[in-house]
Amino acid sequence: MTASPADGLRVGLFVTCLVDLFRPSVGFAAVKLLEDAGCSVEVPAAQTCCGQPAFNSGDRADARAIAEGVIRAFEGYDYVVAPSGSCGGMLKKHYVELFDANDPWAGRAEAFSAKVFELVSFLTDVLKVTGVSASHDGTVTYHDSCSGLRELGIKAQPRALLATVKGLELREMKESEVCCGFGGTFCVKYPDISNSIVSRKTADIAATQAETLLAGDLGCLMNMSGKLKREGSPIKARHVAEVLAGMTDTPAIGEKRR
Repeated sequence: MTASPADGLRVGLFVTCLVDLFRPSVGFAAVKLLEDAGCSVEVPAAQTCCGQPAFNSGDRADARAIAEGVIRAFEGYDYVVAPSGSCGGMLKKHYVELFDANDPWAGRAEAFSAKVFELVSFLTDVLKVTGVSASHDGTVTYHDSCSGLRELGIKAQPRALLATVKGLELREMKESEVCCGFGGTFCVKYPDISNSIVSRKTADIAATQAETLLAGDLGCLMNMSGKLKREGSPIKARHVAEVLAGMTDTPAIGEKRR
């Protein structure tokens, strides 16, 4: 049997706050995808928030303290994988900004950031996974989240894997790469602007007549799903990992438990 690029790799899963608190099924789907690819997956109990809310609010002192804790928790792994372009972008791109070049932590931050990847890009770009064994009978559309797309270059990767899901039909929406209006603290500080942006987004989603909305960031999905629900739309919302892992037996985002 040909060796897999993942053979022997220890992967630390960065679960993210939203997955932990609102959608644990995404974490389980991530573990399944990584293990199916041959990785040994662990979830460090010492992990916390990535620190992005503090960082985006200008609180660099607390962001740095959080970063040090996360780095300590994950330093022993070959790779750090997050089912989120937003958190992944913080870990990979912004941790290094928190430490001056002569800071003892600078080298540790750079080494840590170099091994951080968003889930789907890790599967395709690092492990060279070309397909999944899942099936999903229905139509979907895909939203490209801002951080994943612009900071990590994630666009073709999820579409490549979705193309291998049996029974799935992808219907591209107009301006799939445009922000959904969530933006973390942005939607709290500027609710009217956020609502205007998400209204345009849900109109584009509805125009595809797809049954399910997919994305790689739970924050975006919760924002868009909430707006769709308020508009009375029947469109469901799921994290792309759930579909790729064939784990769609749980209620969609915002739906009641069966």
